[in-house]
Amino acid sequence: MGTRRSWSFVLVDSLEKVFPDRRPRPLDAPLTSVFLGEVASFQLAFLPPHADQLVDVETFTIEVDGPAAAGVVVRSVDLVPVSLAAYDGHDEHYLSTRPGLFPDLLAPLPDRVVQPTIGSWRALWFDVCVDDPRLAGASSVVLRARGSRSGLLYEGQVEIVVHPHRLPALDIVNTHWLHVDSLAQYYDLPVFSEELWRVLDAFVAKASEMDATSVLTPTWTPPLDTAVGASRLPVQLIDIAETPHGYDFEFDKLGRWLEMCRRHGIMTIEIAHFFTQWGATATPAIYVETARGVEQRFGWHVPATSPDYRRLLEQLVPPLRAFLAEHWADGEVVYHVSDEPAVEMLAGYGAAREVVADLLEGCLVVDALSNHAFVTTGAVAVPVVATDAVVPFLENDVRPLWVYYCCAQQRGVANRFIAMPSVRNRALGHQLFAFRVAGFLHWGFNFYNAHHSTHPVDPFRDTCANDGFPGGDPFLVYPGPDGTPWESIRFRVFCQAMADHRALQLLRDLTDFETARALVDPDGSLAFDHFSYDPAHYAASREAVNARVVSALESRATTSSA
Repeated sequence: MGTRRSWSFVLVDSLEKVFPDRRPRPLDAPLTSVFLGEVASFQLAFLPPHADQLVDVETFTIEVDGPAAAGVVVRSVDLVPVSLAAYDGHDEHYLSTRPGLFPDLLAPLPDRVVQPTIGSWRALWFDVCVDDPRLAGASSVVLRARGSRSGLLYEGQVEIVVHPHRLPALDIVNTHWLHVDSLAQYYDLPVFSEELWRVLDAFVAKASEMDATSVLTPTWTPPLDTAVGASRLPVQLIDIAETPHGYDFEFDKLGRWLEMCRRHGIMTIEIAHFFTQWGATATPAIYVETARGVEQRFGWHVPATSPDYRRLLEQLVPPLRAFLAEHWADGEVVYHVSDEPAVEMLAGYGAAREVVADLLEGCLVVDALSNHAFVTTGAVAVPVVATDAVVPFLENDVRPLWVYYCCAQQRGVANRFIAMPSVRNRALGHQLFAFRVAGFLHWGFNFYNAHHSTHPVDPFRDTCANDGFPGGDPFLVYPGPDGTPWESIRFRVFCQAMADHRALQLLRDLTDFETARALVDPDGSLAFDHFSYDPAHYAASREAVNARVVSALESRATTSSA
């Protein structure tokens, strides 16, 4: 190949992943236009000249100029280890299915000084956000890479258009489960200490940036991904005390949680599941203050239909509902019975649901389950269906309908594993809109445990939950220093998918649903198991939506002023 005598720089769009050993696909079209407050993203990939040792490679500083420069954030795209890229039986649409280092982490870049890696393509990630209406219109971002010894190494620019309008808020439920125990363990903080509340606030704020509208709320420690017979670190918001006459409850910490959610625009909360995962056979780990100290009163050792558990719920659920009605009247509350019961668990799930059915009368009960029998038998009113099992629900027009994907959805459907191309992440926004889905759920916003929560892991070193899940499935954000969440490529692209949905909402409200859908699905072939793998499709379709929105808004303004 010869010796590389000069630097290589390539502008790259946000749906490309830059690997060390291959020249990336260049940005072949202007960035899609955006609206006020919306983030536009692109990358600058670079490869240094040949060097025999590190001292031969000079650092460089990134300079950003142009009208939008003040709204530009620059980060390094760092490589992370993926020991399990995919399970057996995966489809062909992966960037690689071998273990290795993959681009994912978006790390802060102090002083915008870049240390290149010898013989390796790397990338910088640029986010551009214009919030000031005075800066709307056509603009450009000018980039310069200035070497520490050689002066100007690169100069280029990216054109953007910012429309002087704002997108509406996302009109569906969008939840990615927050795991409080992972944050307490990673940062080594006492549960619900002031330090942990500060960290929680930062992570909830970050979730809201990706248009999350709901947060899983640990009224008691959520009985999720926990080995049978084991328990996770207790993170119970409700204080429960045993008295001679039953139980007393304190909701102070729950009230603080609600205020935190409200502060960040989260207006739906999900109460922790009433029964264990995968069949609803047992009760969650619930801790009670007794004369002998704090005891784990319930858990795997107590059956779901235990009279003792029913007595607790009879005393707990009414005051909990009353507290929420008083302190969360402007928000929505979602209740869960059990997560992911299989069809052979239908009877057990039904029996567990009967334990709480009268106590939850009139409430919204939503559960992740993917067999249509749960609906036909009336076991659940609002199903959350895996995207690879959704066809019978759509054919029978089950409404409202939520969907989810997780580790098992690895063939032919959208997902966000690190080893997948970013288009599989971006496609979800089109799908949720086109099929009028009322909610999307993912289990892993920040799960930093091994599979079944047997022990904590360091997500910077283990992206697969100790090889339990394909890389990236357990989390979208990394725990940065001092309780600061660090984003991933997957976080940013998911934000784009939700922005696509919001733009489609706006066009639907200005015109009609069919007009909006036709711009992202012109031939009617879009399905949960059929979507475009061409990055250009997402740029072109979003540009078409934006143009139609602007045209409709201008027409409305003209009509109003006439």
